[in-house]
Amino acid sequence: MCVLLGPGLNIKRSPLCGRNFEYFSEDPYLAGKMAAGYIRGIQENGVSACPKHFAANNTELRRMASDSVVDERTLREIYLTGFEIAVREGHPHSIMSSYNMVNGVYANENEHLLQEILRDEWGFDGFVVSDWGASNDHVEGVRAGSHLEMPSTGGDSDEELIRAVKDGRISEKLVDRRVDELLDVVLSTRRAVDPLKGKAFDIEAHHAMAKKASEQSIVLLKNEGGILPLKAGSKVAVIGEFARKARYQGAGSSVVNCTKLDNTMDVIGNFDLDVAGYEPGYPRSGAGDPAMQAKAVELAKKAEYVLLYIGLDEISESEGLDRQHMKLPKSQVDLLEAVSAVNPNVIVVMSAGSSVEMPWIGKCRAMVHGYLCGQAGASAVLEVILGQVNPSGKLSETYPLSYEGIPSSPYFPAKQRTVEYREGLYVGYRYFETAGADVLFPFGYGLSYTMFAYSDLQVSENEAVFTIQNTGSRDGAEVAQLYVSAKKPSVCRPAKELKGFAKVFLKVGEKKTVTIPLDDKAFRYFNIKTNRFEIDGGEYEILIGASVSDIRLRGTVAVAGTNAPVPNSLDRLPNYVSGTIKAVGDAEFAELLGHPIPDGSWSGTFRMNDAICQMYYAKSWPARQVYKVMTNMLEKSIKKGTPDLNITFIYNMPFRAIGKMAGGMCSQEMCESIVKIVNGHFFSGLGGVISGFFRQRKVRKKAASME
Repeated sequence: MCVLLGPGLNIKRSPLCGRNFEYFSEDPYLAGKMAAGYIRGIQENGVSACPKHFAANNTELRRMASDSVVDERTLREIYLTGFEIAVREGHPHSIMSSYNMVNGVYANENEHLLQEILRDEWGFDGFVVSDWGASNDHVEGVRAGSHLEMPSTGGDSDEELIRAVKDGRISEKLVDRRVDELLDVVLSTRRAVDPLKGKAFDIEAHHAMAKKASEQSIVLLKNEGGILPLKAGSKVAVIGEFARKARYQGAGSSVVNCTKLDNTMDVIGNFDLDVAGYEPGYPRSGAGDPAMQAKAVELAKKAEYVLLYIGLDEISESEGLDRQHMKLPKSQVDLLEAVSAVNPNVIVVMSAGSSVEMPWIGKCRAMVHGYLCGQAGASAVLEVILGQVNPSGKLSETYPLSYEGIPSSPYFPAKQRTVEYREGLYVGYRYFETAGADVLFPFGYGLSYTMFAYSDLQVSENEAVFTIQNTGSRDGAEVAQLYVSAKKPSVCRPAKELKGFAKVFLKVGEKKTVTIPLDDKAFRYFNIKTNRFEIDGGEYEILIGASVSDIRLRGTVAVAGTNAPVPNSLDRLPNYVSGTIKAVGDAEFAELLGHPIPDGSWSGTFRMNDAICQMYYAKSWPARQVYKVMTNMLEKSIKKGTPDLNITFIYNMPFRAIGKMAGGMCSQEMCESIVKIVNGHFFSGLGGVISGFFRQRKVRKKAASME
């Protein structure tokens, strides 16, 4: 079976989520559309895509031992809509369930997610695979609609399933159905990849395609005085460790071995620039180095322009770790300030997979943001700097003035067992536009070396038609964005919501008519009383713009409603009506949830689904020592600047995952005995581990004999 484990399309709820570099956007419509195209491309030749992590997986801290507490409307509109679009339009052959619980039930055994929504409503006909170690109860997973538990438990889970069939907990017919659903994909993907074995591929052609993708996605965030593009032959000083060794991908299980890699200092000789020299300026991680900074400052004096390569290092963005703040490393900010003091013509080249605070942005005249733009990104950035490529990328997330401005900041990270999504629908720009809060760079923002004029808007319930003209002096592309705004809603709604976009290439002076369809998601909202999507009748503004805050055209359309009962009393949700949701009280959040808020506080006794990193609570002295040793190992890897995925994984996983990840060496029975030891019952727990070991050895032997 050949499956590519992606794309990742969880919502960027908080900029601090350590895995945001894998995800598309803070907006579900954009994430879903991008994912659907990605899936179609992967599956074009028979390989299976596997969108992930389904669902509401928006933090790395205790990710396998946390409960995402989110109201049903927010779940459906924000955290599931992207998956819905990906499934309905991309038709993936598989999907990966997430580590976390969703409203008290683990995602991999959540029948509401896997059966009622994914299969019954969206028509998914592939198989569900657990994230590695995400299977909590294998029998309940199979019952709910999960097919493949990863990794193998060496026969332990097989025995669980056999016993459950014999005991009547699950029917043999249902198990057979899950096997058939899985085999359909196994056989189809094998037929696709078998003929390709041993065949070579064109590495240079693939690299060229990687460069094209980078060229199209680079975002120009600042261009003071039109300093860019640089003229051919300009004298530049290249400064920054990332120019020597590109930061082109995130860390963790997403790391790939590229076929070739463009580093700026390796390829800059291919471009018409007079390079005065190169200095790293700062260590890749850790504290700054005054001597390195001094050398960089001296080099900056010798050039007309400074190309300063900065961004987030590997330890800042990694699976298994959430970011502690939104700041760039201090060593880089200090370097920027020192260099700009001797040469004001600083052009920042940013590498980061998530938004960052930029109180220092006044110290540079231009900023080219490559995000993590892949193996050919360094060459693509230089093409943009010299104007060989006109930048056309747009931000898929908001850049706030500071972390405190983020709507989820009061509720992130989780304090104990529960992650409370108190901000509701107001994620990213939905909050900033509704509350009227200032930002540094809005959602959808991105500059060009040319200019575009919008005109002649015509709108209906089905589409918006308008004209774009390139009124500047260079050929270029514009991403026109369509937002919908309800004029007098009877339910809580954000001020603006993205419901369409189109990228249009125009030569100098050229005009084009652009049509953006309004699909079934344009006016809908999820009604918790009817348990389905409804339409709130009335007038809607159709807003066309270059970003969410740069609206160029407005039109109005009257839309017939579905006459559904109003789901909530708005006077009981004042903060959700206004969008000022940064201090939502318990009573209002409970009203939104429709039930009491679950108690996520520490109970004082360890359970199978408590995380290993919580052993600082342990009654057992050996358990506390294990916690100290692991914490020390984690801190050392962070200080080194290279995240240790094994340590971050183990640190955040629950006790039951020891058995799930041990390849059959440890059973769930043994995990329960380990929990006894942690709870202070050392000898009885140790006895259970020993006796369980011998029983599990028999299971492994049986499994091996059947292979």
